[in-house]
Amino acid sequence: MPMISHAPDTGLWLLSTPRTSYALRVDETGAPWHVGWGPRLTLEEAAGLVVPVAAAGNSFEGRPPVGEELPVDGGTRFGPPSLQVRYADGSRGFEWQPAGHRVLRDSPGSAELVLDFRDRLYPLHVALHYRVREDTDVIERRTVLRNAGGQHLRLLRADSAAWSLPALPGYRISHLTGQWAAESRLRREPLPHGETVLTSRRGITGHHAAPWVMLDAGDADEDRGRVWSAALAWSGSWRLTAQRTSDGRAGVTGGVGHEGTWVPLAPGAEFATPLFAGLFSQGGFGAASRAWHAYTRDHVLPHAGETAPVLYNSWEATGFDVDEAGQKALAERAAALGVELYVVDDGWFGSRRSDRAGLGDWTPSRDRFPRGLGPLAETVHGLGMRFGLWVEPEMVNPDSDLYRAHPDWVLHTPGRARSELRNQLVLNFARDDVADWAHDWLTRLVADHGVDFLKWDMNRAFSEAGWPDVPDGDDRLWTGYVANLYGVLDRLRAAHPALRIETCSGGGGRVDLGILARTDQAWTSDNTDAADRLVIQHGFSQLHPARVMSAWVTDVPNQLTGRTVPLRYRFHVAMAGLLGIGGDLARWSEAELAEGAALVAAYKEVRHLVQHGAQYRLSGPDDAGARVVQYAAEDGSEALVLAWRRGPRGDGPPLPVRLRGLTPGARYRDTRTGQVHSAAVLTAYGLAAEPAGGDWSSDATHLVRTGGGGVE
Repeated sequence: MPMISHAPDTGLWLLSTPRTSYALRVDETGAPWHVGWGPRLTLEEAAGLVVPVAAAGNSFEGRPPVGEELPVDGGTRFGPPSLQVRYADGSRGFEWQPAGHRVLRDSPGSAELVLDFRDRLYPLHVALHYRVREDTDVIERRTVLRNAGGQHLRLLRADSAAWSLPALPGYRISHLTGQWAAESRLRREPLPHGETVLTSRRGITGHHAAPWVMLDAGDADEDRGRVWSAALAWSGSWRLTAQRTSDGRAGVTGGVGHEGTWVPLAPGAEFATPLFAGLFSQGGFGAASRAWHAYTRDHVLPHAGETAPVLYNSWEATGFDVDEAGQKALAERAAALGVELYVVDDGWFGSRRSDRAGLGDWTPSRDRFPRGLGPLAETVHGLGMRFGLWVEPEMVNPDSDLYRAHPDWVLHTPGRARSELRNQLVLNFARDDVADWAHDWLTRLVADHGVDFLKWDMNRAFSEAGWPDVPDGDDRLWTGYVANLYGVLDRLRAAHPALRIETCSGGGGRVDLGILARTDQAWTSDNTDAADRLVIQHGFSQLHPARVMSAWVTDVPNQLTGRTVPLRYRFHVAMAGLLGIGGDLARWSEAELAEGAALVAAYKEVRHLVQHGAQYRLSGPDDAGARVVQYAAEDGSEALVLAWRRGPRGDGPPLPVRLRGLTPGARYRDTRTGQVHSAAVLTAYGLAAEPAGGDWSSDATHLVRTGGGGVE
């Protein structure tokens, strides 16, 4: 079956993925309407879903509130619009007029449908883009808007796409909420009637919500049930609106921006929205997550096939007290532990002795590094490790040479106070001169000092978000900022192909498919407490793979929570993602260093499963008993089971967990104990994954297929 099929007589289009179908139709009026999204159909079968859009039953209802492919403002539409435009004469609205279509096959294994339209009265052109691929059920959608006239117009709302669901007896929404140090809290609750808005007005993706949703009928669980999901690839302010109507339908529209801002569109200008990708799955939330994980590895991340190194970061050991001798001593201890990437955190540059000064002056501190960073980089490389640095290119302290030279470079509104958070202001990356400045010093830093890795931080939200003396600057900056941020990252990576970058924003404040297309991993949260991290990592994994999830082992009592848990427990929690170490190694005992080295070595034996395998959540963060997660090789040859117990068992005997992703009929050997298990028992009856020991016990079980069922 072709990926894109068309029935010209009915205007029906069918998009086919390996297991799903998406059908839409350009009706007799020229408007594009959703037809169906679910299990795979033929074009002939999809035609049976076509239902004429009936005229309004009475004067109060108007057009159906859910079902238009991109709901527009105007006419008898009263639901949330995906497209709102104000023309130069002050009028609003849009009327669909078809202007052709294109089917593009610009890369092997994928195809893109483009439906072109224009307004019947004004010179606004709208192109709806749909991309499908042979190896994923994720469908990528975006919208391109072009001002073909001679006057300016304003896009009051310019969403990327709207996704419609079939009529169901009920709807449930899954999404994330949180705050700094408490990100990625999974919420799964009935979708209320009316409109539910998830948004960030902060200029970044945000700690408080994530730009994705999952919707189901309320009966799906981790392994069963139909789930519809959608994720926006955008790293600035965003808005998703989920709607549940009184006639038993639901849908979600999403895109850039928030209320009170718009996208200016000059004559001849074009605005291409970010991707708003969608996925239908029949295997519950677990299958939906694994499909998103595979899509991210295969089509988003620049180097997902690489094995991410074990990282050490100096922050907890030194704070701002960074110098050459101290860093070399830490590097030697880190190398002995088995670390492969050594990262110097804040404090290496300018007059940076606290968070009050120096941010923006990106040259090595002369009194701390009198010979520059070269000798430290040489030492790190000589110890067999890569060399990394913390940077925060988008920020400036008022007490800095940069700010004194360019006070106009920050976001500000004339006559208003410049609000400081963390003693810093936000540089206006929408300005090309600011973006060029950032690129210039970054590319010199990487080239001159042998930098292999950047931890790119962004520690505060926008305030006084103004761009004076530029027409519509206060509105242009919201999208222009992100476009130039992406541009700097793209240019930097093109100039330095071996450079790897971690996205960080005060923890997990900027994690989305847009930034992940330009970075290699994400700092999940500034909260490194192992118990809290299990909850955060559970929510993070709903959409994002372990391949991008940075997780550190830090010292106890934990700096944020004061909690003390065993080193082994902390390691096992961090081994569920990209293992990093952030403790003060100068204070670790010989016993701790030996245990840490053994656990680093153990992680290296199984990290291919964590970073490249399929993830199965075998328990929830609030389940009684042990918390358990499994990673399985795609071919079923290996599996890793990580289990953690928080407190004493008082709820009866432990229950075995049924494993997933194993080869039927095969046998699996526990690499630590030598015990052999049959796949039939492991999948139907389960594995006793309860960690031995008392409070805060944990375990890692590595199973390797030994044969059976014709498999050797």
